[in-house]
Amino acid sequence: MVAARITVNGRETPISPAPAHTTVLDFLRDRGLTGTKEGCAEGECGACSVLVARPGVNKPTDWVAVNACLVPALALDGQEVITSEGLATVDESGAATALHPVQEEMAVRGGSQCGYCTPGFICSMASEYYRPDRCAHTDAAAGPDEDPAAGGDAEHGPNGFDLHALSGNLCRCTGYRPIRDAAFAVGSPAEDDVLAQRREQSPPEAAATEYAQDDSVFLRPGTLAETVRLLSERPGAVVVAGSTDWGVEVNIRSRRADCVVAVDRLPELRELRVESDHIEIGAAQTLTEIERRLDGSVPLLAELFPQFASRLIRNSATLGGNLGTGSPIGDSPPVLLALEASLLLAGAEGEREVPLAEYFTGYRQSVRRPGELIRAVRVPLPLSPVTAFHKIAKRRFDDISSVAVAFALDIQDGTVRKARIGLGGVAATPIRALATEAALEGRAWTAETVEAAARVLRSEGTPMDDHRASALYRSAMLGQSLNKLYARTTEAAKS
Repeated sequence: MVAARITVNGRETPISPAPAHTTVLDFLRDRGLTGTKEGCAEGECGACSVLVARPGVNKPTDWVAVNACLVPALALDGQEVITSEGLATVDESGAATALHPVQEEMAVRGGSQCGYCTPGFICSMASEYYRPDRCAHTDAAAGPDEDPAAGGDAEHGPNGFDLHALSGNLCRCTGYRPIRDAAFAVGSPAEDDVLAQRREQSPPEAAATEYAQDDSVFLRPGTLAETVRLLSERPGAVVVAGSTDWGVEVNIRSRRADCVVAVDRLPELRELRVESDHIEIGAAQTLTEIERRLDGSVPLLAELFPQFASRLIRNSATLGGNLGTGSPIGDSPPVLLALEASLLLAGAEGEREVPLAEYFTGYRQSVRRPGELIRAVRVPLPLSPVTAFHKIAKRRFDDISSVAVAFALDIQDGTVRKARIGLGGVAATPIRALATEAALEGRAWTAETVEAAARVLRSEGTPMDDHRASALYRSAMLGQSLNKLYARTTEAAKS
């Protein structure tokens, strides 16, 4: 077994003797790379973001920004990481001789105030800078006296920069305007840009990892068969993919595991197949990968993705992880319930398919047996043509939902032929709104039908009062969401 190591800014660095629970953030800072900061330790602020070489969607490799505070250092065994220090051009002694174009724009446009968040913003900005399909109106960066937003819109620059790439990066000095200006001013990578050239080569293969330290072990099996065998032998092992949930437990609640098993690079969990009667999505694909590979072909998922946490989280989070935690307020379950998805559960005894509507059995409980893991999510085709996802939260983006409602309706000749509605935040588990579905199916899609069904929808689930919303508010929002969908469809019919 090769010793665990990470290539950081072009130099191989051993992970030993770090404890098995060590995050990438602590690993880097312990080695003097203090540009990477800890702000929140739960993936909310982005001060810790770094670039990781990942399998690409449009090129062999993508430079992906991730929260270093959440990812176990051992999850990047054999991988390549670039920190804010590694973006600048350096000489043989390691001294910086020239700023990276992203760093240059942040400097000349005043994008750094107290400076604490700046390295994280720069890494997230560099990830978007190197996005292969970023379509610039011009390759020339705007001059310091020019308006960098000219020719774009509020969320996209004329250089093709998607401002949502910076979601999850928090500036406590509220210096967002100059940060936006810097993002909209960067040009395209030069032909001799080393990191741009690196995209044309494949990323490192996932390293088989077996690391033990202080009575804890971190394992990365090479195959699904090996993984399910291992889980059957160690039913108490913690399974991680993006670690966006477990990383918070480690940091905030000081949880430790005797054994952690990484599944994020298992080939069997990273496929995306479109068949004649279904789409199969590997449970370990990140949400960003799914979003870009589906490219809007599943409209309900396309509506979900921008509202699911932040880009930094979506760059690591997986459907398998979101479903595996069993949270009643997870964003993906309502959508997948409306899509009538099923889960493929793999275990030592083989694989079985379970409808998602039958998967959850109680608060954070499911039919998944000890030693089983979610291999894939299967969405049947054809898709219902009328869909919507309504996430009711206190912020428009990057927030936990008070209520989440997903609709998938088939309306033909003014009649609801089929209705599927998924709900989150109104019961101990995500649920289907079965009574509301029955109140809609076979009836005319009219204001009267919708109002009657909305009254039924308000009574679905068992909403409760908590710090996010009252039970009365949650019930009201359920009914209002159906009225909102009806208003949207009737407006579309008039146009």
